[in-house]
Amino acid sequence: MTGRTWADSPTPRAVDVVAQAAARPYWLDRDLRPAPRPRLVGDVTADLLVIGGGFTGLWTAVQAAERNPDRSVVLVERDRIAEHASGRNGGFCAASLTHGLGNGIERFAEEMPTLLRMGRDTLDAIESTLGRLGIDADLERTGELDLAVTGWQYDGLAETAAAGQALGEKLVLLDAAAARARVDSPMVRGALYDPDVMIIDPAKLAFGLAAAAERSGVRIFEGTEVLGLADGRPGESEFIRARTGYGEVLARRAVVATSASRALVRSLRLYTVPVWDYALMTEPLSGVQLTSLGWSGREGLADSGPRFHYFRLTADDRLLFGGWDTPYHFGSDDSTRHEYRPDEFALLAEHLLQLFPQLEGIRATHTWGGVIDTCSRFCAFWDTSHAGRVVTAVGFTGLGVGASHFAAATALDLVDGLSTERTALKMVRSKPLPFPPEPARWLGITLTRSQIARSERRQGRRGAWLGLMDRIGLGFDS
Repeated sequence: MTGRTWADSPTPRAVDVVAQAAARPYWLDRDLRPAPRPRLVGDVTADLLVIGGGFTGLWTAVQAAERNPDRSVVLVERDRIAEHASGRNGGFCAASLTHGLGNGIERFAEEMPTLLRMGRDTLDAIESTLGRLGIDADLERTGELDLAVTGWQYDGLAETAAAGQALGEKLVLLDAAAARARVDSPMVRGALYDPDVMIIDPAKLAFGLAAAAERSGVRIFEGTEVLGLADGRPGESEFIRARTGYGEVLARRAVVATSASRALVRSLRLYTVPVWDYALMTEPLSGVQLTSLGWSGREGLADSGPRFHYFRLTADDRLLFGGWDTPYHFGSDDSTRHEYRPDEFALLAEHLLQLFPQLEGIRATHTWGGVIDTCSRFCAFWDTSHAGRVVTAVGFTGLGVGASHFAAATALDLVDGLSTERTALKMVRSKPLPFPPEPARWLGITLTRSQIARSERRQGRRGAWLGLMDRIGLGFDS
């Protein structure tokens, strides 16, 4: 199949899908959201300070309390629990710790057997922990189908299947007929099935983790931005001081899990950039509509081009459809004014109807956008600063629901000064290449995005610029 596959602009039918949708995340727009917690006022002391109320911070707090029930833990969040990436994502909880098998093999080939095992263990640990803590996150262990919509994408999936199977992964390559038996779309040319993916409700997961942390004695403060970190004053050499708007936290150790927000540790500010991701949520599908999709396995779905969509069903049979474009704004601008992009939402709706023409007439109830913390190696990294008293874990690049549990465990190992199988990993001991400062950063990312789109039009051929980026290990992905 040659030429363009996905539409470049929406039609009136796509505009109709999203025109009346609420401009806010579906996950956060329900009665189950807890009341806001109080802001930190005055001076507080703790053994461990966790900065950030997304998945990484919440898992850090929960695991810290479980490892040492006598440890006092304080978690602060600038806005509200799950307000940012953790409450705006698709809810794909994958075993991959490396943003996919191919990326892991390219960057950590010798460690991949270990990383794959740790990823599967992480997935099992998440599932068992939710059961043990009584957290209902609408978890479905459905696996994921990566769909090929062109012949060259199918060839790429076949290569991934062979590489994964050689490493013992239970990947299943499906031809066009077998794939369409799993999901009925005229665009599907084949698929790769990965059983090690769970589908969850991300907000329910975050809210449940926060409640579990508090039951374990963790103190959570919302509306509390950390404005700066500093070593303790004379006589406080074992402490870190975190200054907030109305108070201060004096802590023996700190874990920073601030995702796409500006790094608190100055030396890390070129290591991540905030890129934007957009999604829509439809009204609940009728039984007839569901049957027409042939999607009885309820797998998480994604197409496998260099720009891709992700889509899944919710517990009440809504369809979430997101991804495709990942805009970057000059100066790492993460202003909330970029959250509402009618053009992005309408184009997503057009692509949805291309994929599933049987959903003609469907309406979206919610549309939203949010930032992702992208790094040049596409997966999380860790940094230790302030004489080992502060550990930062960021850079997930959009596949952090499952990896955040592993990142939190690793951050705790590091901040506690432990030598473990995790801390010995090259993945943990190394960092990605930093992005250049502006304006080179914006120019490079803009050129890379345009070349990624061009490669899609050229049957996946990456060209000179993307080849250069591959060779030096400086990437850009969503």
